[in-house]
Amino acid sequence: MTSSLSTFVLTKWDYEPVSIETYSTDESQLKIESKIDRLKRGEFGISCTLEWIYDIDETTMVEGTAYRSSSGAENDYKILPWSVPKLPLYEYLDTYYKDLLIPNIGHCSNLPQFKGKFQPPWPKQIYHLDKCVFDGEGLPEVVPPGFYKIIFSLNGFYI
Repeated sequence: MTSSLSTFVLTKWDYEPVSIETYSTDESQLKIESKIDRLKRGEFGISCTLEWIYDIDETTMVEGTAYRSSSGAENDYKILPWSVPKLPLYEYLDTYYKDLLIPNIGHCSNLPQFKGKFQPPWPKQIYHLDKCVFDGEGLPEVVPPGFYKIIFSLNGFYI
């Protein structure tokens, strides 16, 4: 129900966010607003407010797909092997979320952090990312120059 399309220009983890788009197809379940903040010359962060109202259960699925383009032209994007396969949300929380997402944005957000396995339920509340700067922890050390986009979906939501 929510969608986010992020486009980044990356070179060995020097990057400049070009755009971020988020939307919800059902704001009674999930509301999301995002923006790119200029922190200083050549440095940008991402801010987001996510009002989580959705009840998560064992059928809640998540998936993330990454793409790269050398030109930035929409028809030039090719899928990358760095995608998150479709899997149950609780499995995602115990792997990609804990090992990849939190090391990169845990310091600038109020997203839940935990050790070991996630213990349900997922808290229904408003989450904030405040001028998050991704350092690439857990991601490839070197990436080819170009434009990157990530499409992340949660059940029928797209983030």
